[in-house]
Order: sequence, then C-alpha cells, then structure tokens
Amino acid sequence: MKKAMKKTTAGDSWRGGLSPAAPVDTRGKSETPLADRMRPRTLDEFVGQSSLVGDGTFLRKAMHTDSVPSLIFWGPPGSGKTTLAHIIASETDALFLTMSAVNSGIAELREVIETAEHTRTQGKRTILFLDEIHRWNKSQQDALLPHVEQGIITLIGATTENPSFEVNAALLSRARVFVLERLSDEAMSDIITHALADTQRGLGMDVVLSDEARALIVRFSGGDARVALGMLEIAATETDQISVETIKMIVQRPNLRYDKTGEEHYHIISALHKSMRGSDADASLYWLGRMLEAGEDPLYVARRLVRFASEDVGLANSLALPQAVAAYQACMYIGMPECELALAQVVAYLAKCKKSVALYEGYSAVKRDIQNLPDDPVPLHLRNAPTALMKDLGYGKDYKYTPQFDNPDDAKKTYLPERLRGRRYLP
Repeated sequence: MKKAMKKTTAGDSWRGGLSPAAPVDTRGKSETPLADRMRPRTLDEFVGQSSLVGDGTFLRKAMHTDSVPSLIFWGPPGSGKTTLAHIIASETDALFLTMSAVNSGIAELREVIETAEHTRTQGKRTILFLDEIHRWNKSQQDALLPHVEQGIITLIGATTENPSFEVNAALLSRARVFVLERLSDEAMSDIITHALADTQRGLGMDVVLSDEARALIVRFSGGDARVALGMLEIAATETDQISVETIKMIVQRPNLRYDKTGEEHYHIISALHKSMRGSDADASLYWLGRMLEAGEDPLYVARRLVRFASEDVGLANSLALPQAVAAYQACMYIGMPECELALAQVVAYLAKCKKSVALYEGYSAVKRDIQNLPDDPVPLHLRNAPTALMKDLGYGKDYKYTPQFDNPDDAKKTYLPERLRGRRYLP
C-alpha cells in the first residue's frame, strides 16, 4: 500500500494500524501531539455529539451489531469526525482502510478496491474512511459509486463542507449523513479536564490550569478540540502553573472558524445582510468584524453593501448608494486594515436607514414580464423617426414632448407595450 492508505483489522490499534503512543512524562513532552494521544478510543470516551452516539441512537446500535452503513460525517474541524471513524474501526469486525482525499486519488482507490474484493472472498467486509471527501472532484467521486452500490466497500466520508454541494448526489443518496455540531463549552472543558488528569496519555496532575485560563482556552478554540489541546500543550511546555497571561502570550487571536470559499462564509455574509435589513447596527458591526478579522477580502464585503444599498434601502434613502460606492472606492484606495472603518461606517449607516424593497420587487416583476412577454413591440409614438419612411410609417406620431407642457398630465401617454398597459411596478 502507498502512504496515502493505512490499514487495520479488528483488534489493531484504534489509530489506523499505527503503534499505540508510548507513555509520556507528565509535562506531555512527546513527539506525538497531545490531541493525537488523547483521541478517544471508545464511545464511552467520546465527548459531545450525544444526539448521534448516545444510548439508543442508530449509529451506536449499528456499531454494536457490526452493521454500519455508508456514512458521511459533516461537521466543523475538531468536532470528532475522524475520531468517530476510528472508534468504528475498533468496534467493527470489518477490514478498515483509510485514505485522505488531499493526497490520494484513483490509483490509491484501485488498491483499496483490490484489497476489498480479496477480503470479500474471505467473508469479511471492508470499510473505507475517506477524509476530506469534498476535496475529490466529480470523476473521483464517481469512481467510488459502483463499489459502494455493489457492497464491495462501505464508505465513511468526512467533510467540513456542506455535502449537498460537495458530494455527488448519487453517492450522497447511498449514504446516511450525520451532522456533527461544534463542540459546546462544557464538552471542551471536559476534554481539557481529561487531558490534565490522564497520566499515561495526557499531561498529568502536575500541570495546574486556572479557571480563567481554562475559560480562555475554551473561548479561543472556537469549539475545535485539536486547537484547545494544542494550546494546552504549548502552555504546559512554558509553565506548570497555566494562567490567563500564559494563554494570551501564546495565542494572538481566537480560532476564527471561517472559510472564504466555504459554507461559514455564506452563513456570516447572510447574517450581516439580515442584521442590516433588521436595522440592528450592533449585530451588523459584529458580523462585519467576524469577516474582516478572519481575512475576508474587503472588496467582497463592499460589493455586497453596494447591492444592499439598492436592494434593501433603495428609494427610502437616495444617499445610501453613494455611501456604499464610496466605501468600495475607499477599500480600493487604501485596503486593509485602513479601510475597515469605512466599511464599518457604511454598515452602520445602512443598518440605520429606512428600508424599502420597492425597487427590488419592481425590477423582479419587470424580469418576469420580460420572460413571459419577451418580444412586445415598442409603441409607435415612442419610436425614433430619423428618416422620411419611418415618419410615413407612423414612427413618433403623436408623441408629446413633456417639457413643453406646463401640466405634465396634458402630455401623458402610454409608455408601456400594449399588453402591459396600466401595469405598475412601483408603488
């Protein structure tokens, strides 16, 4: 097998065939990271996700009866997707193979299938754990499909991205999707407690962590167990009396869970848009900060604000659009971090503006009419008549030049196509 694929059978190490971690000293100074050493080995050690693996749940029953179907684990980093797959490996009688979609492809998959087919002749099934399945393109995922359909392999895929968009529909329909939530503060605190107390795999009781420092680790980790244990391990190499100052020294900013091309990106821009629409300037500033502090392109935010100025403020405030355009220009001229206040100014302004969706709804109605009546002719009196022939055909006939009339109503004509006579797009 190539390095991209690891193999284990029932009874092998829970870590995918690797040798168990060697005992470590109480300060945790081991070549194996603390997060790997503390990876849960059984469901009883698994913290969080009780709705998925608690007593009486489908997944727990399937593991105990060795009838695990194809699965997709979808959740944020550090929520337990890989750990849960390894626990399945330790509690199933199947051959368990692992691949990473980052550094493996069709060639490695062929090796897996060859091994799985041989194992099948011995009356044993094969589970393939494909980490970061969203990294595989359509053709690579299609290559999996027939082998999953034929039962040659049982697939367990892990992804941080929405499988509705990142996993082929045919493959998705043959797997059960389990959503892992970001770990709660309570679960994170329990994980830290276990790491401090475990003298074989963890740090041992020689390390003292203040309650304030624990709370800071939990807050900065953003629900990611690996991040929390990484912070704890680094802090423990500095001192055995971990304080708030220790944590602040090693962590410059919280672990902001944000992917500029992923689902969290769309969640947060939606939150910003809806907060402004709801006239909550404080929430609007917060969501703006979440994007900018995580490294979002300020021009992307500025483009969204320009759209918002017309879509949600529109005719209620004619200054909204110039404000948004000015913010976009400021972002182009000075960039980050200098332009952050220009964006903050227009976000607060737009949030406090009166709102009107008349333009948005009106133009949407226009588009519907154009789709349904795409070729309605321009009324003759509205047509230009630069030649004698056009005039003879009635182009421009009876058109009244409005500025020449003291009362505009005297010049009023129908300006829409005949079939749309009287149609109103704006109130």
